[in-house]
Amino acid sequence: MMIARLACAWASVLAFQFFGSALLGQLGAPVPSLLIFAWLLGVIVWAAFGVVHEAEELAHRLGEPYGTLILTLSIVIIEVALISAVMLGAKGAPTLGRDTMFAVLMIVLNGVVGIGLLLGGLRHFSQGYNLKGASAYLAVIIPLTLIPLVLPNFTTSTADGTLTTFQSIAFSLFTLLLYGAFLILQTGRHSVFFQEPAGESNMPYGAAYIRGKMQSESGLASEPAADPGSAEETPHVTSGGSTRSHVVLLLANILPIVILAKSLATVLDFGIASLGAPVALGGILIAMVVFTPECIAALRAITTNQLQRAINLCLGAAASTLGLTVPAVLVIGLVTGQPVVLGLSGTNMVILAMTLLLSTLTFTGTRTTMLEGAVHLSVFFVFLVLVFSP
Repeated sequence: MMIARLACAWASVLAFQFFGSALLGQLGAPVPSLLIFAWLLGVIVWAAFGVVHEAEELAHRLGEPYGTLILTLSIVIIEVALISAVMLGAKGAPTLGRDTMFAVLMIVLNGVVGIGLLLGGLRHFSQGYNLKGASAYLAVIIPLTLIPLVLPNFTTSTADGTLTTFQSIAFSLFTLLLYGAFLILQTGRHSVFFQEPAGESNMPYGAAYIRGKMQSESGLASEPAADPGSAEETPHVTSGGSTRSHVVLLLANILPIVILAKSLATVLDFGIASLGAPVALGGILIAMVVFTPECIAALRAITTNQLQRAINLCLGAAASTLGLTVPAVLVIGLVTGQPVVLGLSGTNMVILAMTLLLSTLTFTGTRTTMLEGAVHLSVFFVFLVLVFSP
């Protein structure tokens, strides 16, 4: 599978390097356009799954939080490459960076968290996590979100949610420094905050477990009954090869995505313009293409009662997206002279504020239930409705 994936990805790279102009020249015809889009999308998503696989191998070798950090940074590199390709290839995409970042926040903080907590609640009744780690993520996400996506709407130097040159440079440096400080603490003295909590706080509280515990306390049984959903899953078996070889394979899966990003960006831009679709749909599609494998990894972690790993993936994706995409978008705007609109609309600011408030309430306890999942999922549904009917 690994050989087939790499062969397909690099063969596609060679095909578009030599015949890209001829292939993209057929975008005016419906069938060729659809086939080219399906080809690029399939190869990029398949390669992204390869990135997730190699990152998970490194995660089990290096432990947390390094594993999820490698995965989130790899995915964000792909996202930045796609956004850069669209901005550099299209004549006017001033809101693409904003729309993609907002879509990522809605997908991971509402969509994935909502579905994950629902699945986790069904399987494990209630799940524990490391409160300090979740709080640290939110403490970084809130300023990284509000400063670039909300504050530009209230500055007086410029209008329409844009920034001056000085503001762009200052905000880029602030974002990089804050995210860099967070990474140093996450991988250094506070790394224990991002590991699975040990002891009873991480035990699944299913109905069978609670019933057994009550029987034990009343003297009817010597031990609490086991929760059917608490059984340990089959431990992950790492594949052969050294850590260095998996790093090489990780890069070998990332590079084709970055190279093919320009071609996919051309197809996306043409398709959205031809269909008259909402402009924000471009950012949503990029976010979905890039983060689908990581979202699947987070949901898989939740079903195996590894909620902390899922939190590291979801909240880490939000933090890294803001910490790296904002400077990249602003630098591209400064270098190319393109206007970059970061300020959200009034409606989206309300949804963003609600999402941050709900995330703070969800991750301020020590356990999660299905109720929080249902609430986050409802906000995600509202977001999707407003994309097509603002």
